[in-house]
Amino acid sequence: MSIFRVPHPRNEPVLSYVLSSPERKQLEKELKALKANPLEIPLVIGGSEIKTGKTVDILSPHNLKLKLGHYYQGAEAEVQKAVETALEAQKTWEHLPWEHRASIFLKAADLLAGPYRHKMNAATMLAHSKTIFQAEIDSVCELVDFWRFNAYYMQQIYEIQPDNAPMIWDRLDHRPLEGFVFAVTPFNFVSINGNLPTAPAMLGNVVVWKPASTAAYTSHWLMKILREAGLPDGVINMIFARGAAIGDTVLRNKHLAGIHFTGSTATFQTMWRTVGENIANYRAYPRIVGETGGKDFIFAHTSAVPEELITAIVRGAFEYQGQKCSAASRCYIAQSLWDKIKDELVSQVKGLKMGDPEDFGNFVNAIIDESAFDSITEYIDFAKTAGDAEILCGGGYDKSKGYFIEPTMVLATDPNFKLMEEEIFGPVVTIYVYKDDEYAKTLHLCDQTSPYALTGAIFAVDRKAIELAERTLRHAAGNFYINDKPTGAVVGQQPFGGGRASGTNDKAGGIQNMLRWTSPRSIKENFVAPTDYRYPFMG
Repeated sequence: MSIFRVPHPRNEPVLSYVLSSPERKQLEKELKALKANPLEIPLVIGGSEIKTGKTVDILSPHNLKLKLGHYYQGAEAEVQKAVETALEAQKTWEHLPWEHRASIFLKAADLLAGPYRHKMNAATMLAHSKTIFQAEIDSVCELVDFWRFNAYYMQQIYEIQPDNAPMIWDRLDHRPLEGFVFAVTPFNFVSINGNLPTAPAMLGNVVVWKPASTAAYTSHWLMKILREAGLPDGVINMIFARGAAIGDTVLRNKHLAGIHFTGSTATFQTMWRTVGENIANYRAYPRIVGETGGKDFIFAHTSAVPEELITAIVRGAFEYQGQKCSAASRCYIAQSLWDKIKDELVSQVKGLKMGDPEDFGNFVNAIIDESAFDSITEYIDFAKTAGDAEILCGGGYDKSKGYFIEPTMVLATDPNFKLMEEEIFGPVVTIYVYKDDEYAKTLHLCDQTSPYALTGAIFAVDRKAIELAERTLRHAAGNFYINDKPTGAVVGQQPFGGGRASGTNDKAGGIQNMLRWTSPRSIKENFVAPTDYRYPFMG
């Protein structure tokens, strides 16, 4: 027997995909192949591919004439089967030695970084309307990092052991949770789609996984990779079903051990409420881990470098069409600084190209679906008619060919303007210009404006200004950036998550998240047990 150690993780390098590069040629080959071969995507329960009587077409967001395939939608019967299958798989999975569990996900990481890299990037570009850079950093690099770093964190957790008294050996058994974990994943990050079901599974838990319907296409490829890596049947069960088919079967099931969630605040709060109402019915208190919304800010002091601030706003607000929980959605800029950057900022945003991600000159692509398109454009229309706001650029939109919305900047005179307070989740950023001498006052305003506390950034050269912002905004963001955009957290470097209405701040990409999926058992072994009940003081 041996004490094993996983390879020390290193962040996966990001490929450039420049013209004529080998990776660019492979990517173009995969794009062509995927477009020519629509997929039939079943539910996967206990290793069986389940095809129901209900199918839903998968259309490319930027080209509604391009059908990528269809997925099968399950009902209550399929959800119930997924739960039962997971519980049966737990009997053997939780007892598999940890190094064998780690090996499965380390192999999955190598498969994704190697033979599946270009296919996954192509699938993400087509189904999620991401540029190749956004696809590469998400669907490949970040997910590879999750799998490699989580295996390393698992080893670190198992190494956490207590001290011992003479003639006693104390041990800590890091058990998985008793029951199944329900993983609910979003459309906007393939890496989150892959991490939420696998982080608990790596530690010996079993999972019922419900991806967003708009992520069915890439979820199919993730499941294929995991199965090829050797994941046993039933450990992770992938279902596509409406909320009504899930409620009683999953959330009220007495074996619900945990929820791993990324999505809307309203949905998360509803799920939490359901758990609370049924708390006496569970075998154990379910672990609830969630990352929800954000109203993320960029705050600029008079000493900020104009060029750095402009780049941060453009990238932070408009990469992936602002469909990131961390995207910059509101900016507070000092008046003297605003006078310096306004024209150049507006010029750069107006110059952003928008269209199909297969045109590598495009910076902005399409919104994920019609529902999101309609929600975002309602905010734009509101700003167009508001008396206390002005659209500086953008504001146009069209869904005749795909769900396209122009990168839009709004200037608000009221710091509590609707677009300064509410999450939009699209390519819209609202700017409030404050008086230079009201820096401290406006920091407090920023802290109090939003119920969310996910990400935020401060731009300044003045160190006192930076320190004041860091202190005043301490609880306003779980990920706080100094002279950098508020997006782009890297696994192992900036564990991700926020507080307040943004979630439980359990830090995906850090050991904190992995600890949530264990239930420690203390074991005391007495090598020389007492043989007389009497204590010395009794003499």
